[in-house]
Amino acid sequence: YRKPVLTLIAERMPLTLLLMVVQLAVAVAGGIMLGAFSGQRTNSRVDSFIQFSSLVLLSMPIFWLGEILLLVFSLYLGWLPVSGFISSIPPINPFAYVVDILKHLVLPAFTLMGGTIPMIVRLTRSGVLEVSARGFVTTARSKGVKERTVFLRHVLPNALLPVVTLIGMQAGYLLAGATLTETVFAWPGLGRLTFEAVMALDYPVIMGTFLVVSLSVIIANLVTDICYGILDPRIRYE
Repeated sequence: YRKPVLTLIAERMPLTLLLMVVQLAVAVAGGIMLGAFSGQRTNSRVDSFIQFSSLVLLSMPIFWLGEILLLVFSLYLGWLPVSGFISSIPPINPFAYVVDILKHLVLPAFTLMGGTIPMIVRLTRSGVLEVSARGFVTTARSKGVKERTVFLRHVLPNALLPVVTLIGMQAGYLLAGATLTETVFAWPGLGRLTFEAVMALDYPVIMGTFLVVSLSVIIANLVTDICYGILDPRIRYE
């Protein structure tokens, strides 16, 4: 039977939001920590390992990484489900129900993080190195301010401005639906809906999903500009 396009999008949107929020939260936290750690230990073995790992992940196609994760953790080891967002027979217990959804969420989220974390790591590292060489940081150190305080209050907030831009761009596109990832893992989100609509030549649904793409990117850019003003008061003054 037929459904309105808005109803179809509203049914798929929560699962895409769940996938986006989980992967972005972990990717942002992990990427900033690794990038800051790498920037503080330039040219060390740890820095070289982090940079090499980031380059390898950044070079991997998303769909290929998803297939490798499926082979290893689902087919060979049997630790995680292969596809979907819940088992064919859902658990009755509410706690077990949530755990079952989280198990299905792990592989798609880590697949998306494979493309997000390396970019955040590299941007954070380059930002830390650039800001650490500026005059106000040198002045703070010459006054005897503790290195931890210098890093947390002066270096890191200024180094995160490019990272905020990247996060805003990623959030806008992911809200529209990670089509390849959702297709590989049969995750019934907005990206999967877009793929099904394209394969069926369902033009109203295609136009509806594209409209969501446009709106999500606009909203993400607006939130990014607001975050810029919070992190850098000079922007508000201008």
